[in-house]
Amino acid sequence: MTTSDIRITDLKRLGPPRSFLESQPITPEIAKVVTETRTAIENIENGTDRRMMMLVGPCSIHDEKAGLEYAKKLYPIAQEVKDTILIVMRVYFEKPRTTVGWKGLINDPNLDGTFDIQTGLKRARDFLLQVGAIGLPSGTEFLDPFTPQYMADLISWGAIGARTTESQTHRQMASGLSMPIGFKNGTGGSCQIAVDAMVAARSPHAFLGIDLDGRASVVNTTGNKAQQLILRGGSAGPNYDEASVNSATSLLEAANLRRNVVIDCSHANSNKDHNRQPIVFREVIRQRTAGNKGVIGLMLESHLNEGNQSLGDPADLKYGVSITDACINWETTKTLLREAHAILS
Repeated sequence: MTTSDIRITDLKRLGPPRSFLESQPITPEIAKVVTETRTAIENIENGTDRRMMMLVGPCSIHDEKAGLEYAKKLYPIAQEVKDTILIVMRVYFEKPRTTVGWKGLINDPNLDGTFDIQTGLKRARDFLLQVGAIGLPSGTEFLDPFTPQYMADLISWGAIGARTTESQTHRQMASGLSMPIGFKNGTGGSCQIAVDAMVAARSPHAFLGIDLDGRASVVNTTGNKAQQLILRGGSAGPNYDEASVNSATSLLEAANLRRNVVIDCSHANSNKDHNRQPIVFREVIRQRTAGNKGVIGLMLESHLNEGNQSLGDPADLKYGVSITDACINWETTKTLLREAHAILS
C-alpha cells in the first residue's frame, strides 16, 4: 500500500547550485560591486555612512529586456546622486501570493504555466550578471530557502517579505545570508513580528538545506546582525507617518536593536495606488531631513511605464509595464531621486 507521494505528479531533478555558479560565474568586477555595496549598507546601518539607501525598480522582473533597459537608465542616476543616496536596484524573481497567481520568473519564466524552474534559475542568474556588469547592485526578496545557493553571491541586499517574516524557516535562512537583510512588518501591520524575526535572525541556527552540490545538509549559521525593519503598512492602513515610525523604532530599541527603518512607498503605505508613492516618498524625506536618522532607506516600485497589467497571452503584454503590483514610471522616478538628492545635499 502506498502511503507517500500520493499527491505528487512528477519529480524532476534540478541541477546543483555549483553547476550554475560554474557555468555563469561571477566576475571580479561584479564581486567588487556586491561586496562594496554590502559594506556601504552596513555602514549606513551603523551611522558611519550618512547616505540614505534606496531600493528602486520593478515590482518583479518578467521581461529581462525591459528590466535591463531600466537598469541602464538607473545607473547614471545612481552615479549622479551617490554622494547622498545609495541606490540598489530591485531585482525580484520570487513573488509570494496571497492565494494563487504568477510566482515569479524563477517559478514560471515562460509566463505560461509550464513552471520550467531550471530555466528560470538560469535566466535569473544571467539577469543579475547583466545588472552587475552595468555597475548596479541588486536587491531581492528570498522566498524559497534553496534559492540563495543559486544566486546569493550576486545579491547586495535581501528582504524577508510580509508573508514570511513570521516563518521560522525564513528567520533561520536569514541568519546565514551573506548580505544585509530587511524584514517587513506583517500583512496585518504588526511590527513586533518583524522585530522578533530580527532578534531570531541575529542568533546562530542549525537547519536543513542543500549544499552547492545539491545534497541535503545540516546548515549551521553564525547569525546575521546586518538588519533593518521595513515598514510597508498593513490591513489597518499605512505606517509611514511620523508617529508610526517612532512607534516602530521604539520597538527596535526595546529589543536592543538599532533604530533603523526602511519605508516601502508601495503596498499598504500607498493603499496599492502607485500614484500615491511620491506622497509617501516626500514625507519620508521630510522626516529624514527633520532629524530622524533612523529612517535609513526607502523602497520605490518603479518601471519604464506606469501602472500594471494582467498576465494573459505573453504576446499581448505591454512593454515595460508590471504584471504584478502597479509601478510609477521612469520619469517620475528620476524626478523623485533628483529631488531627494537636492534636499539631502
